Amino acid sequence: MILLSFGHGYSAAALEPLLLPKGWQIIATTRSADKAKAMAARGISARIWGQDDLSNDIKRASHILSSIAPDGGQDPVLRTWGKALDSCLAQKTWVGYLSTTGVYGDRGGDWVSEADALNPTTARGQARVAAEAEWTALAQKTAAALHIFRLAGIYGPFRGPFEKIRNGTARRIIKDGQVFSRIHVTDIARALEASMRAPQAGAIYNICDDCPAPPEDVIAHAAALLGAPLPPAIAFDQADLGPMAASFYSENKRVSNARIKQELGLTWAYPDYKSGLAAILAQEG
Repeated sequence: MILLSFGHGYSAAALEPLLLPKGWQIIATTRSADKAKAMAARGISARIWGQDDLSNDIKRASHILSSIAPDGGQDPVLRTWGKALDSCLAQKTWVGYLSTTGVYGDRGGDWVSEADALNPTTARGQARVAAEAEWTALAQKTAAALHIFRLAGIYGPFRGPFEKIRNGTARRIIKDGQVFSRIHVTDIARALEASMRAPQAGAIYNICDDCPAPPEDVIAHAAALLGAPLPPAIAFDQADLGPMAASFYSENKRVSNARIKQELGLTWAYPDYKSGLAAILAQEG
């Protein structure tokens, strides 16, 4: 089996320990020559995006995964390699596109599932809806086995709250009733690998854990794990957040993972932030 991974970043790279020991070949794109060297050292066939010709890789791959974010109102993979994909996508065993739960917009803290209408309230969410539509149109045209994965907030080793707590910059932002869904990167990889083993053409899955929670609770628990003082509480309207962080707080919802767990028979390695943070702390040391 050959996976062609467009935009082989934090989430996609978590597939490596699941696939490589089973004899998979992974071909992956990156914009960085240094990252390409690091990939090669891990046994990945690295390609430099915008420099290397991917035509033959597209033909050879049995599975295709795209993690590249929209750019300029278009999906970069389809803008650059759409014609090449058009000619052979139907022959692929599995095609995956990583999207975001931001496509649902703000639900006032209510639960949302894949059956709910998309109503993005941020430019980032709107761009993802457009990219999903591009991939869906190509899949319908070619009868490709497309799978769309809507990811909640991603955390994992070296992408968690511990460093901010250690250096004293962590804050508990308080916004009444605010909750976020999140997912440990290991469980993203486990979900993708499970889907590859049991393709369901046209499937759309939310990937999130079982425990939507207020962000301040996550920070407080991380501090407790470190034995550190509780970070200060700051009201949302006084927090002076940057545009990206503020956009996250503009949406409040609980995301259901019932479909992916039922259809793929999944149980999470880290079903809540407490188990996930404990694992990260053990790994980071």
